[in-house]
Amino acid sequence: MCTVCGCGAGETKIEGGAHEHSHVHADGTVHRHHHDHQHADDHAHTHDHATPADHVHSHQHADGSTHSHAHVHQGEHAHHHPHEHGHDHDHDHDHDHGHGHGHGHGHHHHTPAVSGDLDYGSGPARAHVPGMSQARMVQIEQDILSKNNSYAAANRSWFDERGIFALNLVSSPGSGKTTLLVKSIELLKDKVAISVVEGDQQTSNDAERIRATGVAALQINTGKGCHLDGHMVGHAMQRLQPAEESLFLIENVGNLVCPAAFDLGEHHKVAILSVTEGEDKPLKYPDMFAAADVMLLNKCDLLPYLDFDADLAEANARRVNPHLTIFRVSATSGDGMSAWLDWIEAGLEAQRGKRSQTVDALKQRIAELERQLAAK
Repeated sequence: MCTVCGCGAGETKIEGGAHEHSHVHADGTVHRHHHDHQHADDHAHTHDHATPADHVHSHQHADGSTHSHAHVHQGEHAHHHPHEHGHDHDHDHDHDHGHGHGHGHGHHHHTPAVSGDLDYGSGPARAHVPGMSQARMVQIEQDILSKNNSYAAANRSWFDERGIFALNLVSSPGSGKTTLLVKSIELLKDKVAISVVEGDQQTSNDAERIRATGVAALQINTGKGCHLDGHMVGHAMQRLQPAEESLFLIENVGNLVCPAAFDLGEHHKVAILSVTEGEDKPLKYPDMFAAADVMLLNKCDLLPYLDFDADLAEANARRVNPHLTIFRVSATSGDGMSAWLDWIEAGLEAQRGKRSQTVDALKQRIAELERQLAAK
């Protein structure tokens, strides 16, 4: 995952503002800095390593001898080797020949017997990075997530103080997330103020679709990053300045892996699974469905035309998370949308109630302090 491999340490650009560089240091800390200057459209930071990289291929021959030779790669690895390296050869060939980048001689291949699957998700880190121990991976992940969680906690406090209900919509690409969001906004915008944060690696296409509904939307492009984080959302909140007692919707980057680990300060994660994907998605990507409070089974209007077992999909999701609230919906036909929107409105009302209690408690505290001052 990106908390240990560093794929989330790319460029982040918040629409209409500065972009941010993040660097993961060897000790696991994340260093971010902003650039407020304008870049040309084709501007990109590249770190090219001019030093050629050598790697060694080894051949084991029938007589037991091993023959090794090096290849030097320049720039992109554009060459190919038609034969596999590292297998046994049952024929003799001259050891003095030069191995070019397109080997012409043929080798007789034997299909090996395969037994047992490879599991790189075992161990305390539940991930694998070449050359890094599980303990080190766990330490780095804890450092990164701890910093993110402090940003997320600040975001959530900010929402709670203003009675704002925040949802983080997560899914794989192509689940119909943006279409569902647009449909939900169209049905709710006359009842409540809505602000939207859109997360994608590139383009502002989705933010433009949201703005076409008449509500405020801000695009965050994550570059090579595969998820939004609490720091990005905090900046988006400052830019959007959502109204008190409003609905704040976050459409995360399409990815069922990394967004599961990153709290953004939302009140609920909403996982969207479409009937065009597969009933076993919750079992294959369990962290996301375990982190979610709600699952929307989307595109249900297509069920008559697909070999998809909706009951099995729900059962698989509840095997991962027995407490999931599940709605079957179709953003295209509108089927099931009323139950989903009722759930949102109940959440909005609960946030307003919590805020009212907080305000009343604060007023009582102020009155008590005033009495104490007057008595002195």
